[in-house]
Amino acid sequence: MISGMTTEPAILDAMELTSDPELGVRFAESAHQILADLVRGGAALGWVEPPARDEVAELLGHVVSAVQAGDAALRAAYLGRRLVGLGYWLRYARPTHRPHADLEKIAVDAAAHGRGIGRALTAALIADARETGIEVLTLDARGDNTTALRLYRSLGFTEYGRLPGFVAVGEHRYDKVFYMLDFRQQS
Repeated sequence: MISGMTTEPAILDAMELTSDPELGVRFAESAHQILADLVRGGAALGWVEPPARDEVAELLGHVVSAVQAGDAALRAAYLGRRLVGLGYWLRYARPTHRPHADLEKIAVDAAAHGRGIGRALTAALIADARETGIEVLTLDARGDNTTALRLYRSLGFTEYGRLPGFVAVGEHRYDKVFYMLDFRQQS
C-alpha cells in the first residue's frame, strides 16, 4: 500500500485502490480536480471545458466496472496519500476487436510533471495489457502533445496514422495521431 511520506510514486491498480476505503472515497474527487485543472490549462484530454464532477465520477465508475469484468485496467499514482496521476485502458467492445484495447487517458497533476509519473503509469498499464493477453494496445493523441508522443515512442509505440487538422479546440486545429503497441510482434 502507500505510506505517509515517500518521494517515489506508488502506482496502485484498481483492486488496491478500491480495497482502501479512504482512498476509494477520495479517488473520484481527486481525479476530477486533476483532470479539471489540466483541461483548464489546455491539456489534450478530450475535453474543451473542464469536466463536471459527476461526469468524471461516472467515467471512473464505468472504468472500474470494466476492470471487474476483465475488460480494462486502471492505475493511480500517489505521492504519500495524494493522488498525482491516473490512467486507464479499455478493451474494444466490438466482437472482432476484443483482443485489443485502447489506452484512453493518462493524466498527471501539473505540479508533479517531470517526475516520471506519466512513464510509470503508462508502463504499468502496458504490463497490465500484456498480462491480460491484449494483442494490440492503441492510443490517439493530439499532434501538438509532443511530450506525450515522445513518451509513447520511448515505450515502444509506433505511429500508424494521422488525421491532419482533425481535433478542433475553438478556432485551433490539431492533428490526431494514432499509435499502437503490437504485443504479437514481441512474443
